[in-house]
Amino acid sequence: MPADKKLYALRDVTATVDSIPLIASSIMSKKIAAGADAILLDVKCGSGAFMKTRERAVELAEAMVAIGEQVNRHTVALITDMSQPLGCAVGNSLEVMEAVDVLKGCAPTDISETCVELAANMLVLAGKGELEACREAVRGQIANGAGLAKLCEMVEAQGGDSRVLHDYSRFAQAPVVHKVLAREAGYVVAMNAEGVGVASAALGAGRETIDASIDPSAGIVLAAKVGARVSEGDLLATLYTSDENLLYDGEKLLRAAYAFGAERPQPMPHFLARVDAHETQWLG
Repeated sequence: MPADKKLYALRDVTATVDSIPLIASSIMSKKIAAGADAILLDVKCGSGAFMKTRERAVELAEAMVAIGEQVNRHTVALITDMSQPLGCAVGNSLEVMEAVDVLKGCAPTDISETCVELAANMLVLAGKGELEACREAVRGQIANGAGLAKLCEMVEAQGGDSRVLHDYSRFAQAPVVHKVLAREAGYVVAMNAEGVGVASAALGAGRETIDASIDPSAGIVLAAKVGARVSEGDLLATLYTSDENLLYDGEKLLRAAYAFGAERPQPMPHFLARVDAHETQWLG
């Protein structure tokens, strides 16, 4: 939207990009204009999110919920962790394929369960039942193929070719594939999600300038995430790019995003808080 771009440019030069009132109003104006009478927000926090702490994320969520309720939109926000990448795919086509895998029931557990939880909460807001029953309903629509069938229908309705959802070879294929192997043994104790994103961009999946082109086939598929035990030589990730010259920086940046230790880290909850018009409930 032209007006939105002008406002973002103005915020950039006035150092107000991180102003919570402006972020909240920018996001909610689009949600409200879309016409929904109930709004569910997924507010990320952590190294891969704009809001680095859960407290800051809750502050933003509370502001957005308040705006929604003021214009009679039933609004709820879930605060979710983004201290490491969600799922294993980072990059344009790679992430689309992983999203489709959610509907096929074969995606990584963390992204699958996140999608189920968000969809279930949307059903609750729509008055379709209690949360656990809605979770089971969502899982059922994945298991019986109805979710994937609806996505295919949506793609076709917009002039797309739904065959790519069944045959991933129809996506652009990166000609350069490179495996990143562990140089030490231990547990992955932390990952910098923003650093992984920067590594993916360095491979061609993002732009450094507004007029730069994006390689839709470029990116990273992670094989080891926080909590994984690796030995020297084990696969950490696979890099995809169309330019072999980009591999050095991509691998260097990815390795810098990993932290290893001798002890298995305690698992962290993915859903951290729930914010509605009445209260902020801390979940983990």
